[in-house]
Amino acid sequence: MPIILNIETATKNCSVALAKEGKTIVCKELATENFSHAEKLHVFIEQILVESDVQFSELNAIAVSQGPGSYTGLRIGVSSAKGFSYALNIPLIAVDTLQLLAKQITIDKGIILPMIDARRMEVFSAMYDSNYNQIRATQAEIIDKSSYHEISETIHLVGDGIGKFINTLTDEKFVFHNEVIYPSANEMSALSFEKFQNSDFVDVAYFEPFYLKDFLLVK
Repeated sequence: MPIILNIETATKNCSVALAKEGKTIVCKELATENFSHAEKLHVFIEQILVESDVQFSELNAIAVSQGPGSYTGLRIGVSSAKGFSYALNIPLIAVDTLQLLAKQITIDKGIILPMIDARRMEVFSAMYDSNYNQIRATQAEIIDKSSYHEISETIHLVGDGIGKFINTLTDEKFVFHNEVIYPSANEMSALSFEKFQNSDFVDVAYFEPFYLKDFLLVK
């Protein structure tokens, strides 16, 4: 019964979840405009371990959201995850941040398009089918009225980057899920468990976050 600590800090949401066999036991998170990752991350980790009556020595792996996202947020989360993984001598698992966003909605058909704000009219985005399989690679893109004109399917948009495009992407094929704003460690539980079962680990010494761009300035 693997116990995995999941850490998500790629956006303004500082999120931690403890999971057993892919199911979240406890999740703590807080999203603030000024970012609270440095002061809240380790507090949340300590709290969920105490509440779950789990010791650090009982953890079987550490999972971290790999990006793309905030440069500072990713550095904090990945540095902490690598530190725990090394100190406890347990595997490190990396989970795609945009996939975490995509998994917060369920659709029967169409495309899920998660977007993370990357300043002005640019976002970090990818495309997933209804089974959360990635069908278009992650990229930084500038959105305008002609974006996705070649796609006829319904496009479901999620993430903190979608709000600024409500008046730009006006075709009826676009569905805005404004209730889904930030990725959460809660969605990491099943994904990290699957990776654990497949021994899909990253090298603690050499793993770096997926920044996509050199630096993401958050205003």
